[in-house]
Amino acid sequence: MAKFDVAVIGAGAAGMMCAATAAQRGLRVVLIDHATKLAEKIRISGGGRCNFTNVNAGPANFLSENPHFCKSALSRYTPADFVALVKRHRIGYHEKHKGQLFCTESAEQIIEMLKDECAGGDVHWRMPCKVERVERGEQGFVLQTDSGEIEATSVVIAAGGLSIPKIGATDFGYRIAQQFGLRMVEPRPALVPLTFDPQQWAPFVEMAGIALEVNVETGSLKGRNPTGARFREDLLFTHRGLSGPAILQISSYWLPGTPIVINLLPELDLAATLIEGKGTIKKQLGNVLSQWLPTRLAEGLLLAHGFALDARLADMPDAQLRKLGAVINQWTLTPNGSEGYKKAEVTRGGIDTRELSQQTMMATKVPGLYFIGEAVDVTGWLGGYNFQWAWASGVAAGQAV
Repeated sequence: MAKFDVAVIGAGAAGMMCAATAAQRGLRVVLIDHATKLAEKIRISGGGRCNFTNVNAGPANFLSENPHFCKSALSRYTPADFVALVKRHRIGYHEKHKGQLFCTESAEQIIEMLKDECAGGDVHWRMPCKVERVERGEQGFVLQTDSGEIEATSVVIAAGGLSIPKIGATDFGYRIAQQFGLRMVEPRPALVPLTFDPQQWAPFVEMAGIALEVNVETGSLKGRNPTGARFREDLLFTHRGLSGPAILQISSYWLPGTPIVINLLPELDLAATLIEGKGTIKKQLGNVLSQWLPTRLAEGLLLAHGFALDARLADMPDAQLRKLGAVINQWTLTPNGSEGYKKAEVTRGGIDTRELSQQTMMATKVPGLYFIGEAVDVTGWLGGYNFQWAWASGVAAGQAV
C-alpha cells in the first residue's frame, strides 16, 4: 500500500494549486485524477487563453448561502499573488474587459506552470486513476483505486462540480461529502444560457446572432440582503433563448419561475424621447427605433408586442409610446429553464460551507478531510473570479493539511 501525507483527488485548477502548496512545504503528496487529459477546463477556458483571474476579485463577486465564508481564503491569496506566480514563470498576459486577465499565448502555459509547481514539491501523480472508495483508516484515510490502495493522513477533494460533463465532470465530490454526513446546497447550473418556451420565443428565433450591450436584472435589489443582481454586459440572441455575458452573469442569480428584466437601451429613456420627438419626427415607428437598435430586433419587438411597423410616430398616443418605452427599457420575460450543465461554465451550490473551516477548508466534523474549488458552495461571477477561488481555496487547504 502506497502511503502519503496528503491525497488530493482532482487535478484541476484547485487540486494542482493545493498539491503544489502542500508538497512545497515538505509533505509527501499524491495527486489523483480519473481523466486521461489534464486540466481540460483550464485548457478550454477564455477561448483557449485562460481568463486566469480578475484584478477586482473580492467577496462581493461571489455567491454562497454563507456569503462570508470566502473572505478568509480570498484575502490571504489575492489576484496579485497569482499574477506574481505567472510573472515568475515568464508567462505573458494582458488585461481585457473589466479587470479580466488572460494569457497572451495559450491556456496551456497555466497548466504547465501548475505542473512545474507540483514538480517543485515532488508531487506524485496517479492519472488516469479512478477512486472507487474513500474510507476512514487507522491513521487517516484509505483510498481504494483502480491502481491499488493508497493511505493518506489527509484527503483533499478538488473534484469540481457538474458543469461540462463531456470533459469529465462528475458528482464524486458530492458523494464523498454525503458519505461523511456533510450537508449540501442543491447544485444547479450557473453561468449558463437561458431558454424560453418555444411558442413564447417564436417571434425572436430569427434574431439569433444579434448582440448588444444591455442592463439585465433579476430578483429583489432592495433591503439589507438583496436576493437579486444587475449587470451591464453584452446580450446575445440564440435560437432557443438568450446568452452572452449579460445572461451568463444573471443566470447565477435567476430562480426558476421568476422573470428577468432587460433594458435594451440603457442610455436612453425611450418613452420620454419619443413623446418629445412627436412634433418634429415624421418617420414610421420601425425606422425611428432602428436608429438605436438593430433593424431586425426593432421590427421583431414591435411586431411581438402588437405595434404596427408603418405607424407614424406623430400619430401615436402618448400612452402607447409609454407602453413601447416599457417594452424596450423594461423588457420583462420569464425563462423556462437553462441550457443545463452541458453549457454551464460552473455549478452553483455544492458542499455547504457551514460544514467547513473558512481558514483551512477542512470539514469540521471529519478531521483530515478537505473540500476546495467548485465542489463547495462558492460561485464566482463570469470573468476570472472562479479561477481566483480555485487558487485561493487550494492554497488555504495546501497550507493547512
